[in-house]
Amino acid sequence: MSPASRRRRQCGAMQEYERLLEEEPSFRAGQQRAEDLSTRAVASGEADRVARKVIRIPTVVHVVHRTARENISKSQINSQITALNRDLRAKNPDVTKVPAAWKGLVIDSKVEFALATRDPNGKATDGVTRTKTERRQFGVGDDVKTKAAGGAPPWPATKYLNVWVANLGGGLLGYAQFPGGPARTDGVVILHSAFGTRGTAQAPFDKGRTTTHEVGHWLNLRHIWGDTMDCSGGDRCPDTPNAEGPNYGSPSFPQVSCQNGPNGDMFMNYMDYVDDAAMFMFTAGQVTRMNATLAGPRKQLAKL
Repeated sequence: MSPASRRRRQCGAMQEYERLLEEEPSFRAGQQRAEDLSTRAVASGEADRVARKVIRIPTVVHVVHRTARENISKSQINSQITALNRDLRAKNPDVTKVPAAWKGLVIDSKVEFALATRDPNGKATDGVTRTKTERRQFGVGDDVKTKAAGGAPPWPATKYLNVWVANLGGGLLGYAQFPGGPARTDGVVILHSAFGTRGTAQAPFDKGRTTTHEVGHWLNLRHIWGDTMDCSGGDRCPDTPNAEGPNYGSPSFPQVSCQNGPNGDMFMNYMDYVDDAAMFMFTAGQVTRMNATLAGPRKQLAKL
């Protein structure tokens, strides 16, 4: 068994969220503004308008590498874009595994990502930057996003989704910045061996679902259990059952907590912590929240 296959999913999005609350004076207000814009987008019908057409978001992948292995191939990058779009469009083959009780909640988000063809200066690009670093690993805290700390600077967050791929430490698979944060650090960060479906990607995180999970956060989705461990949380989506905490590995259906029987936790949701092969759905409520984000705080990227 490889080290990766013994690992539990570890997402640093909420750690990053708490850090920004402490270190960025404008973040709390920015988060509230993002929520307010999303709420207005739903009330005004703008979120519904987003849902009527395919939204394709330009994406740049910043590969930050110390070793040749960490300098992942374009093929591995392409495999991740394919997997991400398949998951968001509910075209993933394993969506058929969704329990019968929840099949009716699965819908196409009509959100897609495509590697950028023009850089910020208008020059042709393949949508990938490559930066050699002396850093052995990165963590939460955004060093990977700054040249001075051994990382790569972002492209404008109003025009691109920035994705940093690097070697992360402490068991971290990835993290994302929620809407409302600083533009200079906006985007998602993914461990190279949890990115895509080939190359350095290692089981049980080799189906591209870490990026699906983190892009969910970037589109303002919360963890399915609401980040409490006592049934008092919630993910702000009405069609996801309340859950006591994260699920790991490959659970058997049902897993009951918080008196949510008979169907139990929606552990196969992309916003839980199960292995890649055990997660395969977003709900209609989550799609509405993503669409509201693209009609609200991330409207510039949706080109509405």
